[in-house]
Amino acid sequence: MPKSMIYSNEGTFFIENMPVKKLADDYGTPAYIYSRKIIDDTFTNFKKSFIKIDPLICFAVKANSNIAILNLLAKLGAGFDIVSGGELKRVISAKGDPKKLVFSGIGKSVEEIGLAISHNILAFNVESEGELHRIQSVAKSLNKKAAISIRVNPNVDAKTHPYISTGLKDNKFGVDENKAIELYLLAKSLDSVEIKGIDCHIGSQITEINPFIDSAKKLVALIDHLKTLDINIQHFDIGGGLGINYKEETPPSFLDYADAIDKVIGDRKLKIIVEPGRSLIGKAGVLLTSLEYIKEGHTKNFAIVDAAMNDLMRPSLYDAYHEIININNNQFAKKEYDIVGPVCETGDFFGKNRSLSIKNEDLLAVLDTGAYGMSMSSNYNSRPRAIEILVDNEKAHVIRERETFEHLISGESILP
Repeated sequence: MPKSMIYSNEGTFFIENMPVKKLADDYGTPAYIYSRKIIDDTFTNFKKSFIKIDPLICFAVKANSNIAILNLLAKLGAGFDIVSGGELKRVISAKGDPKKLVFSGIGKSVEEIGLAISHNILAFNVESEGELHRIQSVAKSLNKKAAISIRVNPNVDAKTHPYISTGLKDNKFGVDENKAIELYLLAKSLDSVEIKGIDCHIGSQITEINPFIDSAKKLVALIDHLKTLDINIQHFDIGGGLGINYKEETPPSFLDYADAIDKVIGDRKLKIIVEPGRSLIGKAGVLLTSLEYIKEGHTKNFAIVDAAMNDLMRPSLYDAYHEIININNNQFAKKEYDIVGPVCETGDFFGKNRSLSIKNEDLLAVLDTGAYGMSMSSNYNSRPRAIEILVDNEKAHVIRERETFEHLISGESILP
């Protein structure tokens, strides 16, 4: 996995063979820029690392839902993990195969379930008894059978930020082992659902391998127990959550992750499904932003940029770290700055106490923003969302136009 998609050559910064400064000059800022080569290479590396297991790699659409990126991944053979009807429609628009799609999430509506069944998705990851009954009802009304897995909460501490931990007993996701057995027995008695697999997902940005091993061992034991109840599991969805190195993290390599899972599965005849998101796309994106003002004080210096928390929520939401570099490559003395945006919130920052050599109108790059950047953006403070650009060697393609004020008020109206 690359340290960064931006590299320097004789003092000029590039993304693939495109000068970063030219991208900002041509398209303005804020701008999300992605590298096709890194997307291709990372997916290929992931697939090769898992060659002994040969899993279905279902990209987590929530990490980055741009249809151009989904289309690239579909062409590489990816399936998809979705959590809404809108994400299903995005996959279809991106020419993804619904038969390679798993539907996760705790609040699936009747309409979403019907849409997914009509497109013959691979499986619903069921998270409650109420959801199982709803899937049965909708499938029966459509005179179809819906394929299901039960999402089991293994109560494993992923040692990640509490807001992105999903596998503890206090989290809203999945069901515990005993409830899972009850749901499988219930599903076996229903005439419009078909048991296909088992699923778990313990969190996001996980940088240790033991939580993955612990959860896999628990679910494999459950698979063996279900077999004694004449419930045969065909696929094991091991989830996603593998982290990347934003700062000094040392997550397991794809190969170490694959080997660990292979050892736990042993000689069991199970189709493995894996749901990577951040680990496939996080390093493939940067957010370009221009420096508007430098505000120096007695105790704190601020670098005020034209991007804001509405463009990238992760620092505000999780106190997440992203490396920030100056594309202008100034040579004068560095000072410490908080890099902040224009939104009227104290939490509107990208980095604190960063040592930089900067001046007004410099171009900064916030690195490793390919995942949970644009997909979590908003229009807070009536700010149009950023443009998205995909770089392919020496070419730049607009894959999402910059929003305008007209986009912001589309659908709104005043009283007559």
